[in-house]
Amino acid sequence: MLLAHALVLWGLCAATFAIARSLTSLETALIVHAVAAPILAAMVSTVYFEAFDLTSPLVTALVVLAVVALVDLLVVALLINRSLDMFRSVLGTWLPFALIFVQTIVTGVVVRRTRKPRVAR
Repeated sequence: MLLAHALVLWGLCAATFAIARSLTSLETALIVHAVAAPILAAMVSTVYFEAFDLTSPLVTALVVLAVVALVDLLVVALLINRSLDMFRSVLGTWLPFALIFVQTIVTGVVVRRTRKPRVAR
């Protein structure tokens, strides 16, 4: 389930960038993507932690980051761009990666702390 959630997050981020890119300049699209990435990560990881919570926040963040980075490498860099240049961009790649990682950890910690205990039936 965690892999599916990570792929959903990647898809939402990719869609956000694609829509922003079609409507604005590259620079603005990168900013929109960097702002949206942690918001989307919070939404997707909240669903994951509330419904499944099978891994710790740190492990979850590492898996999510690995999936997002791998799909970016294989799909965006190698298949679409046919170049690794995107990995030279702090705003376009490294900042969103860092924000996704941190936000996933924070969301996991918050969801776990605020979860109401389940009543045994």
